[in-house]
Amino acid sequence: MASKALSLTLYNLLLPLGLVLMLPGAIIKMRRRNGRWQDLAQRLGFLPREVRTAIDALPQRERFWVHAVSVGEVGVAKKLISRLLKTDAHLGIVLSTTTPTGYALAAELAAQHAGRMVAIYSPIDLPGVGRLMLESIQPTQLVLVEAEVWPNLTASATRLGIPVSLVNARLSPRSARRYQKFRALIGPVFGMLKQVLVQEPEDVARWQGFGVGAGHIHLTGSIKYDPEGSVVPAIKIEELHSVRALAGIAEAQPTLLAASTHAGEEVELARVFLRLRAHIPQLALLIVPRHVERRTEICAELQGIGISPALRSVPNSRVDASAPVLLIDTTGELAAWQHLATLVVVGKSFLAEGGQNPAEAALAQKPVLFGPHMENFTPLVDLLLKHGGAQQVADFAELESACRTLLQKADKAALMAKAGHDALRTHEGATMRSVERLLGK
Repeated sequence: MASKALSLTLYNLLLPLGLVLMLPGAIIKMRRRNGRWQDLAQRLGFLPREVRTAIDALPQRERFWVHAVSVGEVGVAKKLISRLLKTDAHLGIVLSTTTPTGYALAAELAAQHAGRMVAIYSPIDLPGVGRLMLESIQPTQLVLVEAEVWPNLTASATRLGIPVSLVNARLSPRSARRYQKFRALIGPVFGMLKQVLVQEPEDVARWQGFGVGAGHIHLTGSIKYDPEGSVVPAIKIEELHSVRALAGIAEAQPTLLAASTHAGEEVELARVFLRLRAHIPQLALLIVPRHVERRTEICAELQGIGISPALRSVPNSRVDASAPVLLIDTTGELAAWQHLATLVVVGKSFLAEGGQNPAEAALAQKPVLFGPHMENFTPLVDLLLKHGGAQQVADFAELESACRTLLQKADKAALMAKAGHDALRTHEGATMRSVERLLGK
């Protein structure tokens, strides 16, 4: 096992090369997602005066810096932060995120907790940058969400005597195999963590294998799958009912929702939708791509098969009655849209590896289907399949058959929806258990 100093030295030798290689793609993504050049100053540790003032005004006796990367992790952080603030009236929180879409959600959450929470962009993990941010924020604890153990930031916090916790810790079998190749270098970094709060029993052994002591690993369950805090406000659902109606999709129409789709999946799912309409003429399709900046590409592909989608972002945009498709090209609404679906199909599970999170659909009590590639969610998939709360299909042809069955047999669809929702009760209380660990209760 390498020493901590050697691990950091090798990491910092390789980091500049990695940043240079990633820079062109990062700039393109930033512009597509409405990022701003001035936000880069925060990434280098320099906070605007108004942000520093807001942080200084936060409670000082207990102050957490919570870091989440993008939309998915911010969703976990939102549930955690809401419960933390309710539990400890003297706690202040700074939430950092990396992407413009994640920051938009973080800023919205901060506005709801004005005076007790501030949203910022996360620092790039260059030597000294994390320390500069830590000295500005002065947290009593650094809380990392899911998998964001940045070596320099973690080491800087450790040197300053700031405990570092990893919550909702995620280490899939595939990630574990990949990390195993670099165990000697990764182990010392993971060994700096005060505590690792894991989602599944099998995660305990995985984290032990990477240098985290058994006494620092605690099984809390998944915050993401915890029913607590997962209720979508009724006013938001009503808003989307109105959006759908104005687009020309009636409330009574059966609706297929394609969730968090990736490149190539939209057009294939649209083809499935068109074939299904031969048997279910009233069927409508909602497409929620993982990356909304692909809207132009998606529209072009759909138009190539004769579909002219309405756009969520365009007021008064209406679907074509012969193929009613609404493209949700806005962020932060997927959980609410799933409440309006009859059936949910999970993206990134057909033409890419890893899959996307099916828990929101199950929590919304909707029948959920996904393709063969759900590697990043193996424990959840196994749980849902074991209880009959989801269906996994091999390809688009099998998906079409499964969708047709569930759309035509409401009783079977209802049983699957209930089973999926009930299965997630194994994670009930995960948010509160995590809060208790963080607050030392």
